[in-house]
Amino acid sequence: MTEPTLADVERALDRAADLETEDAVSVLRTARQDVRDLANNPDVDEDRRTALERRLAQRIREVRERDAYDGGLGSAMNPAEDDAP
Repeated sequence: MTEPTLADVERALDRAADLETEDAVSVLRTARQDVRDLANNPDVDEDRRTALERRLAQRIREVRERDAYDGGLGSAMNPAEDDAP
């Protein structure tokens, strides 16, 4: 099996946006592990890798929290509305 690339991780990040919560978190966790594994590869742009790792961690938090709101992320962004917790 070949080592994943940063482009592979970015595609997984994009793909997770269309998945249900459990599947999205699973894809994102795998992608986060892949990006961490790339830390030891001297051919990988460390700044890009680190930024991608931060994006993945943030996206995992967003996906976990989106089900806390009946209206999805829109309610989280607009807490003045009635459907925000």
